[in-house]
Amino acid sequence: MIEATCHCGAVRIEVPSAPEAVKECNCSICRRTGALLAYYSPKDVRVIPESGATDIYMWGDREIEFHRCKVCGNFTHWSPVDKSLDRMGVNARLMAPEVLAAARVRRFDGADTWTFLDD
Repeated sequence: MIEATCHCGAVRIEVPSAPEAVKECNCSICRRTGALLAYYSPKDVRVIPESGATDIYMWGDREIEFHRCKVCGNFTHWSPVDKSLDRMGVNARLMAPEVLAAARVRRFDGADTWTFLDD
């Protein structure tokens, strides 16, 4: 089990394994939060505490909930509004540096072409 925590520790996220790859996106929100996203099934992720620790921000098509810690403001994860979808993004920058060090960083153009830049 791998743990990710916001700066103040009010939000902890447990995932089953270290990410093999993370996505660095240049869309307007990812660029501003500085996130590196690791993807998991929501069934495999545990957010502690689940209720009340985060604020949710939605924009555009309102299909994704962007969560941030209410105390320190760190972007922690995103989850789909449609809970039947089997994918969510965890901010891997909240993992220990040695966990993240082995992950391949994939650059994604979310601002213009919606394609990976390193394929």
